[in-house]
Amino acid sequence: MTLPLLVLTTLALAASLAWTAARRRDLGRLRAGLEERRAARQRGTHQARLQYPFVDLTRCIGCATCVRACPEEGVLDVLHGQAQVVHGARCVGHGRCAEACPVGAIALTLGDIRDRDDLPALNERQEAVGTPGVYLAGEVTGYALVRTAIQHGVAVAREVHRLREEQGPPPEGTLDLVIVGAGPAGIACALEARRLGLDFLVLEQEALGGTVSKYPRRKLVLTQPVDLPLYGRLERLSYTKEELLELWRTIVERHELPIRYGQRLQGVVAGTRGRHRVVTSDGEVEAAAVCLALGRRGSPRKLGVPGEELPKVTYSLLDARSYQGRRLLVVGGGDSAVEAAMGLAEQEGNEVTLSYRKEAFFRLKSRNEARLQRMQEAGLLRVVVQSRVRTIREDEVELEVGPPEEARVETLANDEVFVMIGGEPPFELLKRCGVSFDPSLRPESDPAVEQGTGLLRALGLAFLLSCGALIWVLLHRDYYLAERSLRALHPLYERLRPARALGLAFGIGGAACVLLNLSYLLRRSRWFPLEFGSLRSWMTLHLATGVSALLLGVVHGGLDWRLSVGGQTLLAMGFLVLTGAIGRYLYAFIPRSANGRELELDEVHGELARLSSEWDRTNREFGERVRRAIGELVDSTRWNRGILARIAGLFGQQRALDRLLVELRREGVREGIPEDQLRQILALARRSHRASLMAARFEDLRTLLGSWRYFHRWVALLMVLILILHVYTALRYGGVATEGLGR
Repeated sequence: MTLPLLVLTTLALAASLAWTAARRRDLGRLRAGLEERRAARQRGTHQARLQYPFVDLTRCIGCATCVRACPEEGVLDVLHGQAQVVHGARCVGHGRCAEACPVGAIALTLGDIRDRDDLPALNERQEAVGTPGVYLAGEVTGYALVRTAIQHGVAVAREVHRLREEQGPPPEGTLDLVIVGAGPAGIACALEARRLGLDFLVLEQEALGGTVSKYPRRKLVLTQPVDLPLYGRLERLSYTKEELLELWRTIVERHELPIRYGQRLQGVVAGTRGRHRVVTSDGEVEAAAVCLALGRRGSPRKLGVPGEELPKVTYSLLDARSYQGRRLLVVGGGDSAVEAAMGLAEQEGNEVTLSYRKEAFFRLKSRNEARLQRMQEAGLLRVVVQSRVRTIREDEVELEVGPPEEARVETLANDEVFVMIGGEPPFELLKRCGVSFDPSLRPESDPAVEQGTGLLRALGLAFLLSCGALIWVLLHRDYYLAERSLRALHPLYERLRPARALGLAFGIGGAACVLLNLSYLLRRSRWFPLEFGSLRSWMTLHLATGVSALLLGVVHGGLDWRLSVGGQTLLAMGFLVLTGAIGRYLYAFIPRSANGRELELDEVHGELARLSSEWDRTNREFGERVRRAIGELVDSTRWNRGILARIAGLFGQQRALDRLLVELRREGVREGIPEDQLRQILALARRSHRASLMAARFEDLRTLLGSWRYFHRWVALLMVLILILHVYTALRYGGVATEGLGR
């Protein structure tokens, strides 16, 4: 007994060590994630510009598939075992998170756009509300993805074709469709129009490719697999600017798309019988319908400072390699400005300064933010925040640095200035075309709401499968309910016993279900993924085959369980289904509670900040000290590495809080804080402490319940090994070994 005891002790210690190390990593990641989310809220990057992923916490099982699928880093993170939106402003609507979620817990939805006056009022057909026959497609609608632009363009061409079929062709001399803009939306619209046989024309102000043509050299353009009319499927997830432009040039030449370049749109005038006059810098064109695929950037935004008219001032960067040995200033704080500054800083001999008017970068992609930090630390690039260009001269630039009331003037030697502060959207031009931006005219979209755990659907499926097994057993109840010793005499024995005919088929079917069930792991694998089918369908298959394997195993054994290899296989299957059900439906409630407490904590901090902003400077400083003191008190036990230390700290927290509040009250009285404000601050402090503590306790409980994942995986492995042994035994010893799962 000594050796087995030593082995078990060693294994137990190894498991404890591994669990403790994993727990430390989890706590570290959780703390970093929560701090990042709070920082995002402070910087305003938690709010989406337009689209963002809505996470249904009643369904989320914390598998992190959505985090890995998102190409824009930092949008999502797993906090308390569930996916959460961190940097919503970085979401551009790829939708890969929703496609990847195996339980349908994510939906791509719109933010609160009720009061936004920078989005056009469109109906579900991409048609301008109040101006029939004028359609918008692509970036001008507020959606920036290439895939979305292509879908918009195709939808507009199909709608124009549908109306032509219903109403007949337009009068002679009038086109079916005029497309303004030769970017992704315009090209897709033209290709679909060509496929449908429409009479159309494309007008382009500058070059083929629209906004993409203005990207820097070799900039990666992210997309998703999408079908382009008359070409086929674009399978790749990213293209360089040059690759995409070359693809479009080839398509335009192959299908002889009628594109007129150098045509500046000046307006659209609605005519009789639905005819529209498209007014350009080179004349007018009449069409039954107009698709405005203009893009959204419009004219570059100007600084409005002396010297901006100098030739050395430009508003875009196409190729950083053409600038070497130069003193350069880049103005702006978006991804375009930062990417330009970093690209210029990498060229030999350049001295690059990046000027940004705010105190920190708010909407950068995480990879750009990290790269910028590295280049600063390496001395390759200088960043001057809270700075504004004052004057531009031939060989220098003056900056105002610091808050406006405390600004100092700094002079930089300079050869080139790149102003990259965005563009003036073509809203006035769109209004002249009959497009309204009145928020009240936009159709209301259904808000995203929690759908529940999906338990009803799963229970229904399991119930149907169980009913099938029960009906089979009842139809043959005289065999299955017979005494074990009498079954060999039953007429159905040769058909239903485990080693023959139907009984063996049930066993083979159960084994096949196990293999199908495990194929779900390949679908989720990073190394050998199965590419077909959605993860949600695979998750449904995973559930169905798990329940089916158990039921087929029960029927295969003739409802006769014994402590044998087959019986242990059946027992492992049952435990596997149980742990899977816990993980899929019950486990989500604890993380959801923890995340709810974190959101409550964020609300408390926001309320404290709001109240503090209404008070004078003394009160604001006191409110900040209170918030910091409460945070330090909770952190003193919350991030302890050992669970025993956190449990011990829990009992001393209330006493420590009471002492702290008494001390803070005395300090507030000494500083002359009004009693009503002092009462508000201390009440928020107590609420903040309670929310923080509850979140920490829920996290500990989640960790304990989270062991289902390990049980589920290890039991699955054990079940497979026992199943293999059972099959081997059956094949090796034949009918004697397969007389039921109990023999």
